[in-house]
Amino acid sequence: MWDCPFCRTTTPKIESQAFAAMVQARVNAGDPEALYFLGSQHVYGLYGLAKDVTRAVELYERAAELGAKEAHYNLGVMYTTGKEVEKDTAKAFRHSEAAAMGGHVRARYNLGCREYNTGNYDLALQHWMIAAKLGHEDSLDEVKAFFMDGDATRADYAGALRGYQNAIEGMSSPDRDEAKNVDA
Repeated sequence: MWDCPFCRTTTPKIESQAFAAMVQARVNAGDPEALYFLGSQHVYGLYGLAKDVTRAVELYERAAELGAKEAHYNLGVMYTTGKEVEKDTAKAFRHSEAAAMGGHVRARYNLGCREYNTGNYDLALQHWMIAAKLGHEDSLDEVKAFFMDGDATRADYAGALRGYQNAIEGMSSPDRDEAKNVDA
């Protein structure tokens, strides 16, 4: 168990009724992260909840309206793939774009893939450069492939690589490095 960092309330076990009541209270208060969390539980039928994708989409939509980028991302993926919801490319693009604008790196990468698949190579490169500069390795690999094929300039690749390295360096910490050495 751990305490809530905001109110210092002792957090009950996740499987308990008290935990469900706490989540529901946050959902009722309009907390976007709680809405997203509960939606995710409905998608997979976790914590004793029945699998209910329709309810999950409703919760994700409410969370997205309140600015939860993960909810936008999940909705974008759901509408893109058409798994368990009707495929809707317009909604998929809108949600993926909102997630990317909110800083969701994987959504930015996916937008690059979408643009690439529709033949918009310049836009794909732009999306991948942004994601690479945020530390996304797959995006850096795509920029490198464009450079190797002559579709991106040396400056494009160098900028993406420099941004990627800065992002990775910014995410590193001595404590994390020490923990890796202990596990090795």
